[in-house]
Amino acid sequence: MLHSNDNAMKTQFTSPNLNPVAPVKTVTSPIEQASIGRTLVIKGEISGSESLYIDGKVEGTLTFKDHRVTVGRNGVVAANIAAREVVIMGKVTGNIECSDRVDIRSEGSLTGDIVSARISVEDGAMLRGSVQLTPADAKQDKKEKEVPKSFAAAAAKSN
Repeated sequence: MLHSNDNAMKTQFTSPNLNPVAPVKTVTSPIEQASIGRTLVIKGEISGSESLYIDGKVEGTLTFKDHRVTVGRNGVVAANIAAREVVIMGKVTGNIECSDRVDIRSEGSLTGDIVSARISVEDGAMLRGSVQLTPADAKQDKKEKEVPKSFAAAAAKSN
């Protein structure tokens, strides 16, 4: 009985797969993400203000400073990538500069240099190149040092 005036029987539905230790997944709005399909081939400069999923072929440069770039299992990228986060499940040839993290999954491969705050390489992944880790503190120091330079430039112009 789903609705009754009697208090005698109330049905409660629970899933048999609930794990009391596992975190509860909440329903959120879908992530805005552009996608390059499996049959697409793009050559040139690509930039944007949303995350990008690549399952096709891309050559050139990718600039998504505040967002994630994901190279899918079928993705083939010959480009330098600048993003907040890069996830590689396909094949990438080029240098990567991340403000947060590079994640190379087990089926992914990267031939190129990485500059990032964090990196994760799963067993089975292929990485050929150099890795330079930049701590988050260094980025904060760099931003703080840039502010006085701009003040100095403004002061020089006013004289």
